Amino acid sequence: MHLFYTPELLLSSPSSKVNELFIYTLNEEESKHSIRVLRLAIGAKIILVDGAGGWYEAEIADDNPKRCTVNILKHTKEFGKRNFNLHIAIAPTKNMDRLEWFTEKATEIGIDEISLLDCRNSERPIVKTERLNKVAISAIKQSLKAYLPKVNEMMDYKKFISATANFKGQKFIAHCYSKETKSHLKDLYQSGNDALLLIGPEGDFSVDEVKLAIDYGYKQISLGSSRLRTETAALYACTTVNILNE
Repeated sequence: MHLFYTPELLLSSPSSKVNELFIYTLNEEESKHSIRVLRLAIGAKIILVDGAGGWYEAEIADDNPKRCTVNILKHTKEFGKRNFNLHIAIAPTKNMDRLEWFTEKATEIGIDEISLLDCRNSERPIVKTERLNKVAISAIKQSLKAYLPKVNEMMDYKKFISATANFKGQKFIAHCYSKETKSHLKDLYQSGNDALLLIGPEGDFSVDEVKLAIDYGYKQISLGSSRLRTETAALYACTTVNILNE
């Protein structure tokens, strides 16, 4: 079944009609996609999601390619809600395609928040999050998810560490120093807990950056014996936390 991202439903859905029919009009972009591209017609069943857990089963009532109107038949709140929150902070890769790949795959697997870190060894000081948001939207459509992960603007590493001082959950930093003295993420993370993971640039975090994170309560972790690219390490961490929560 086709899925459409409709954040406007957060404001337009009448709370008194959670399980009753009401009418909604898709915006022009989604109307064109549904009628002109997918060639859907009156009576076709579709799914709408608002990005905040709202899952709406709908039926096309008017197949106008500019203002497609649908009847909302059923609304489910907190669809697919998990019992943990996953936040990965990553130093952007020099090649944007690799960062977009991580965003897409992490969204499909399951992630709640992505932050971009400006570290000492960062290769890319500026990132346009608009593109990453579009990638994430496409990924929730592909994976049939009702929650859209939050993508945060680039932040200075030190400021980010300070801002997360009161994070209620487990905090980890992955780096390549002293591999033999660090425990693997799978051995330290406890399922059901919120998790915040730091993934550094290709040149790794500096020694001072690692020390700062430790001073703020981050645990040092290993992601295995292989030396991974930044986006691979981030996706590996994302996958590990999700598997441990299954």
